[in-house]
Amino acid sequence: MLTKEYITELKNKGNGDLGYLVNGLKDNPSILYVLENMGYLPKNFDSSFLFPLLTHEYHKIRLAAAKNIAKINKVENLESLYQIFENEKDTSVRREIVSAIGRLRKKENKPYLFKILKDNDPKIVCQAIRGLLVFENDEDVKQNLEPLVNHQNEMVRTVIYKQYFADEANKDKPKSSLSHTETHSFLENVVVNGDVLDVLKYVPTESVHLTFTSPPYYNARDYSIYPSYKAYLEFLAEVFKETHRITKEGRFLIVNTSPIIIPRVSRSHSSKRYPIPFDLHPYLVDNGWEFIDDIIWQKPDYSVKNRIGGFMQHKKPLMYKPNAVTEYLMVYRKETTKLIDWNIRSYDKETTKQSIVPDGYETTNVWKIDPKFDKIHSAVFPVELCKRVIQYYSFKNDLVFDPFAGSGTVGKTAKLLGRKFFLTEKEPTYFDYMKSQAKPNILGEFETQFFWTMEEFVNHVLP
Repeated sequence: MLTKEYITELKNKGNGDLGYLVNGLKDNPSILYVLENMGYLPKNFDSSFLFPLLTHEYHKIRLAAAKNIAKINKVENLESLYQIFENEKDTSVRREIVSAIGRLRKKENKPYLFKILKDNDPKIVCQAIRGLLVFENDEDVKQNLEPLVNHQNEMVRTVIYKQYFADEANKDKPKSSLSHTETHSFLENVVVNGDVLDVLKYVPTESVHLTFTSPPYYNARDYSIYPSYKAYLEFLAEVFKETHRITKEGRFLIVNTSPIIIPRVSRSHSSKRYPIPFDLHPYLVDNGWEFIDDIIWQKPDYSVKNRIGGFMQHKKPLMYKPNAVTEYLMVYRKETTKLIDWNIRSYDKETTKQSIVPDGYETTNVWKIDPKFDKIHSAVFPVELCKRVIQYYSFKNDLVFDPFAGSGTVGKTAKLLGRKFFLTEKEPTYFDYMKSQAKPNILGEFETQFFWTMEEFVNHVLP
């Protein structure tokens, strides 16, 4: 009976018994079991029985054999590995063979990796790049890798850009005078009644840690009338372009949108449904936002307009129109070559500890939350929705921005969770409503400041 202990015993004898065992096995599961349980292999291990397995009919056995050969790191294996790589069709096996070549970390493997850079599979190219980056100071490696910044695959371009070009490019980008965790005091707990594009002209670069907003829907309300759908998208693109500028490096933008129906002109015409989240996405990516996640906000059936009633009566094909019970929370991150860990390490231990998300957090990308209805504002954020976004994507004392503040739920929730907020709202009715709902702070600390005009805000910001 095959056991891990028996495999280890044969391996440690070092006299070829393990190879003899494998060669005598006739069924694939047993061969695979041995290969997957060989563990650490000493450099003097007799690996000759592994190479014939690289041409085995079962791809998992070929993969396991490649992984074990990678543990050996013998220069004399290079040519054999490369020849098998050229004939291999399975992507996972090919990647593992390239990994085996790369792990050698000796100059002899560079010519093979240079050839692999020309492979048609971007995953294989990235694996070869990984093997070559250990020689990053070698001029020949640099000469072979730098041109890949123009590679047709975006992942390859990203790796090369970060390695060779990012530092130089970042020198010319505007930088904040503040640390990554800080913001400007004149933006903290501020609400401005004004057009967001006018307001953002006076907001310094890299001031905001998180933006969470729901843009006005296209021509759905009196306060959101645009000459065309294209003009609407271009307006939002400009807002989020400026939002990108004022956002801290590597921090998040969450946009809540959903498709919307514009009613038909008459019975002889059709209504028009606009897929706002999907049409807005290319604009955001072009402006430097990296797509991270899509979260579905699911509402109960009773809370949405009934579109299925007519179909339920006659059930005729082509007439099906489901009730729209979902909206999208599209999650983006300001593009950076730095990892999330860099953002987290910018905070002190106490702030990190206080910002830990409590138990009961959502584990899926479908959030079942009841909507909130309000006499003043027709599309109010539920507090629970704001609470999740702010807890999941910001730290204590961060500045949370909402360019279309509406009734101000983002600001109230941010304050409740120990964050600061900065809100802009164009409609005087909503601005007045936010002001009427503001509660005075007994201690006079972090009092919300309301600016009725642009002139007031500009005088507040400028020294």
